[in-house]
Amino acid sequence: MTNELRGTYVVLRQLTVEDAELTLRWRLDDRASLLNRGATSATEQAAWIASRPSSEFNFVIELASGEPVGMLSLVNVDRSNRRAEPARFLIGEPDTVRGLPVAVEAMKLLYEFTFDELKLHRVHGTVVADNRLMIKWQKFLGMKEEGVLRQHYFIGGEYRDAICLAMLEDDFRAVALPRMNALIGRSTTADRQAQGNAC
Repeated sequence: MTNELRGTYVVLRQLTVEDAELTLRWRLDDRASLLNRGATSATEQAAWIASRPSSEFNFVIELASGEPVGMLSLVNVDRSNRRAEPARFLIGEPDTVRGLPVAVEAMKLLYEFTFDELKLHRVHGTVVADNRLMIKWQKFLGMKEEGVLRQHYFIGGEYRDAICLAMLEDDFRAVALPRMNALIGRSTTADRQAQGNAC
């Protein structure tokens, strides 16, 4: 298991049972209403974390200062067919990360790990059709819509469709990576300008 992936603004570090209370709070927040429901107590969450298979890569997103602000995973890693699924992406502290490219850099680190270190060829996943902002964001970052799974999720007492999204390694290098670097670069430039103005 990779313990840490480090960027300019964020670090992805391995999820541990000590993160149970914090990640449960994030998962139970209204912002996570379109995610699959799981644990309802810190004890259940800790047991769920401890039961994660070694084939999964589960991360807490931290700021460079060490403050935890979200979570992200890579699951269903299939080394034979060279594919995997980014999952459980959640920014749990939106006010803390406002104005920073935390979400973008976290995804960039995960994709670089997927394509550069694991040498996979494809990432894919599903998003609840009602989660339009996430779908729009994923498409902007290079994901392509591949279809709809009708009534795929049962959330909030009703069945919901899922949108299937995927990105190939070539898509990542040609589309996603340049866009991600541009967004991160803009923030870095703005930070430098703000520091210069403060002097």
